[in-house]
Amino acid sequence: MRTVGAEVGEVSRAGQEDLSAPRAVPNGSLQRHHLEPTFGSVNVTDISPPFVRRWRADKLASGTGPTTVAKAYALLRAILGTAVADQMIRRNPCTIQGASTVHTPERPTATVQEVYDLADAIQPRYRVLVLMAGFLGLRWGELIGLHRRDLDLEAGALRVRRAVTELNNGEREIKAPKSAAGKRTVSIPAVIVPDIRDHLERYAEPGADGRVFVGAKGATPRRNHFNRLWHKACESAGVKGLHFHDLRHTGNTLAASTGASTRELMARMGHSTARAALIYQHASADRDRLIAEALSGLVDRGRRPKGHAGGTAG
Repeated sequence: MRTVGAEVGEVSRAGQEDLSAPRAVPNGSLQRHHLEPTFGSVNVTDISPPFVRRWRADKLASGTGPTTVAKAYALLRAILGTAVADQMIRRNPCTIQGASTVHTPERPTATVQEVYDLADAIQPRYRVLVLMAGFLGLRWGELIGLHRRDLDLEAGALRVRRAVTELNNGEREIKAPKSAAGKRTVSIPAVIVPDIRDHLERYAEPGADGRVFVGAKGATPRRNHFNRLWHKACESAGVKGLHFHDLRHTGNTLAASTGASTRELMARMGHSTARAALIYQHASADRDRLIAEALSGLVDRGRRPKGHAGGTAG
């Protein structure tokens, strides 16, 4: 008898095109909590489409979140797909159209003024962290992984060469970006260069290898502590429902509004396509500089002058 549990180990070696497989297999909690209780000891030949439909309906009815159910279904489909490839079964019983699709609502973006309001509301040592996230579109781990030598303010550019990752056990890992596209040079909008210079003078570690962003006690910022500061800043600035990572989406959207091409945006933001096994094509430095200059003008026009109360007299 070949059970679902016996098939799990084969999925990572299957080499299938099913995009759910490589992502889902490492997540043992899906297997333990959502598949094994029902399928763990069941022979794969006894799993039918009605069996799968009943399991999925029961999971949803019991209150399991739709996203979790979709991921568990994707893992089950990948496991049974391996059983098909191994000729254990003739057809995959996971036949529910769209059941493995995770519906993620579109995240909000901030306006230029909201980015500045949030930057002014947060602790001063993190002001430039907010500006760089919002106008350069860098990830959290990329930002806190920056060293002084990565910034060339005369040329108006920075190099993304590493990222800091927080593990589940609380330890942190410093490593190169996860894809070739993530290792890149990004032009800085001129409008925020003076802010960065001021930050380097006041808060960054000294020396070429000094970290650009450190906490009050000299430690690399932790996401959970920063999130508390972020929530306070959002409340103070009157910005609701915005996560820090949404600033990256904001930077992406602003850059796109300058007329940059898809390839240029991918190069600037460190994006790569999931399906293509191609050599990453990077935008030229000259063209990226034009994008940054256009973005700088957009930010400058969108920022409300200090002391302007807003609104009109009625």
